[in-house]
Amino acid sequence: MDTRPIGVFDSGLGGLTAVKELSKILPEENIVYFGDTGRVPYGSRSREIIRKYTSQDVHFLLSQNVKMILAACGTVSSTASDILHSVGVPATGVIFPTAQAAAHATRNGKIGVIGTTATIRSGAYRNALKKIDPALCVFEQDCPLFVPLVEGGFVADEEEITLLAARHYLLGLKQKGVDTLVMGCTHYPIISRIISKVMGEDVTLIDSGRETALWAAKALREANLLASAGGSRSFFVSDYVENFSQIAEIFLGCNILSDVQRIDIEKY
Repeated sequence: MDTRPIGVFDSGLGGLTAVKELSKILPEENIVYFGDTGRVPYGSRSREIIRKYTSQDVHFLLSQNVKMILAACGTVSSTASDILHSVGVPATGVIFPTAQAAAHATRNGKIGVIGTTATIRSGAYRNALKKIDPALCVFEQDCPLFVPLVEGGFVADEEEITLLAARHYLLGLKQKGVDTLVMGCTHYPIISRIISKVMGEDVTLIDSGRETALWAAKALREANLLASAGGSRSFFVSDYVENFSQIAEIFLGCNILSDVQRIDIEKY
């Protein structure tokens, strides 16, 4: 039994979808989450800044004695994967687990990928999918408005502004005939109903947070690092606790205000 926590980080709140899935799949695991709310979003930053932020986020989680690190952020996963692979504990981004799931799910070999501008520009999902199966047809689209819309609380199924944005970004992918859509940012599952409304129910949506949580469960089991007791969750942010807690309720379905602390991430 290894009761050390699993460390999860994201540029803001999207990674909470991975925390929610981890709590379902591995309810006895302790989890430490860091959301870099003071510097969100990462998706529009330069490669150098994203890598700097990733290094600081990882060092903070390591200071919490974590046994595994999940970068629940498509931008980090596509831009700083080498940093994750050198941390000294099992670690992953969202790219590899999600690409595997998408390649397995597609029926016609046409896969759409949506993500932040930095994620799409990197071509990381395309490269991962082509490595799995060179015959796959991959169509990509950045959706820069989705993260601020989610973090602004515009997530209801009938939210007109979010539906308009989804139509703007997604209709081109629908016209390409994709039967599988990778939600390459962990914010996007929060508006999956809106995305599905635009794409159609016959298109399979791949949740990067869930697939990464499933990868973590398998890796911990194989390394004999699973906990048999615990289940605590601690949350850290780099900006206002209250703002994070209010929006986090949308992701987790419960109030976590008493479990959130603010830190100075620039120290790490």
